[in-house]
Amino acid sequence: VQLQASGGGTVQAGDSLRLSCAASGRTLRGYVVGWFRQAPGKEREFVASISYSGGSIEYADSVKGRFTISRDNAKNTVYLQMNSLQSEDTAVYYCAATPFFFTDYRTATYGSWGHGTLVTVSS
Repeated sequence: VQLQASGGGTVQAGDSLRLSCAASGRTLRGYVVGWFRQAPGKEREFVASISYSGGSIEYADSVKGRFTISRDNAKNTVYLQMNSLQSEDTAVYYCAATPFFFTDYRTATYGSWGHGTLVTVSS
């Protein structure tokens, strides 16, 4: 499955952004989708993941209460609503998919990755 992340940009601290991850080539049916991010000079880290049904959702502690992951299976798209953005959220954000049943925070679990979208938060 091919993935394309979009929606990044430059915002002020406290602002919101919504990222989208659109799939092409095949449906996301049966796929867990995760969002990851990589800040300059740092390793890629887990942000959030969602099961196909949406019944299983997982967040990194650093974004709990501020970010919301959701999906519209009819549109073959997964979203990441990011509120109360902080300078520490500045990174390239990637979406990834894996044909698992349960959510997973490990990058190695995901076999399909999209190109990232840059989010810059200025303080």
